[in-house]
Amino acid sequence: MSRSRIAVAGAGYIGLAHIDAIERSPTCALSAIVDPSPGAQTRAEMSGVPRYPSLDALFSADKPDGVVLATPNQLHVAHALTCIAANVPMLLEKPIAPTVAEAEALVRAADAAQAKVLIGHHRAHSPIMAKAKAVIDAGQLGRLVAVLGSAAFFKPDQYFVDGPWRREPGAGPILINMIHDVHSLRMLCGEIIAVQALASNALRGFAVEDTVSISLRFANGALGSFLLSDTAACARSWEQTSQENKVYPTYEDEDCYVIIGTNGSLSVPTMRLKTYPRPEDRSWWKPFEVGTVGVVRDDPITRQIEHFGEVIRGQAQPLVSARDGLANLRITEAIAEAARSGTTVATGSH
Repeated sequence: MSRSRIAVAGAGYIGLAHIDAIERSPTCALSAIVDPSPGAQTRAEMSGVPRYPSLDALFSADKPDGVVLATPNQLHVAHALTCIAANVPMLLEKPIAPTVAEAEALVRAADAAQAKVLIGHHRAHSPIMAKAKAVIDAGQLGRLVAVLGSAAFFKPDQYFVDGPWRREPGAGPILINMIHDVHSLRMLCGEIIAVQALASNALRGFAVEDTVSISLRFANGALGSFLLSDTAACARSWEQTSQENKVYPTYEDEDCYVIIGTNGSLSVPTMRLKTYPRPEDRSWWKPFEVGTVGVVRDDPITRQIEHFGEVIRGQAQPLVSARDGLANLRITEAIAEAARSGTTVATGSH
């Protein structure tokens, strides 16, 4: 089987991660880098592939089997529409668009063209997430009651110097980071139908939030409480607990989700499981059976690229579709609106 030729647009942090994954892949090959920056030229020379300043320049010279769009959020829709017009499958990094209105227009365009679109919520490809979902779906926790979640970490000043767009509306941790957790929570606990939130930018003073406290209502009746901050000296985030991305220090005793049911709880990603052995034993005066769910840990970016290759070749449907990307964006937009208005905001999810 010939390897699927994939170009990467955007040679920033996440784009470089995709480039590395493609270069390691047994089924995909890097065909080009699309980015006007001098650094992208250097990276293209390292990889032995051409560098183009724009998607239009790429498609004028070559038509790869697929494109990874790892460009700034504000460019996602324009670049996705360019790929649709060229009839080239895409892996579009999250968020699908800066706003729900733009995302809805993009979904309509993708549907009309029957385009192959995979949204880059890479945690959907995590074996940890798959195992946690299997435990919940098997009923080991009983009926879901609640979830406690956190994404609390500290982004250094250089992060915002390297990407000044991250300080402006259309960025911020709700859209950049929380949207990952929204998809994870939807996978594990079902659809989120309403949210409340309090937000603050007191520490960084940017035009976007730096800390948010969020309440969630799920369609199955469960409730959630989530703390988000990119200025918190804390290790309770997926990156610092999952052991999946080796560039982050790991703290094996920390969790970022605790899924709670009527029969027990599962802490993720340590996978510590506490359950009552029998229904009649359910009492805070009775001990839990305590164990750890076995799980294989692997890089979800690598798994996502392999899946994208399957999507390109028609061997699989996108695990995270454009409509999933839209649903995640609806919820993050609802969180931002709830923080602005001080009201409970329905998400429109069912």
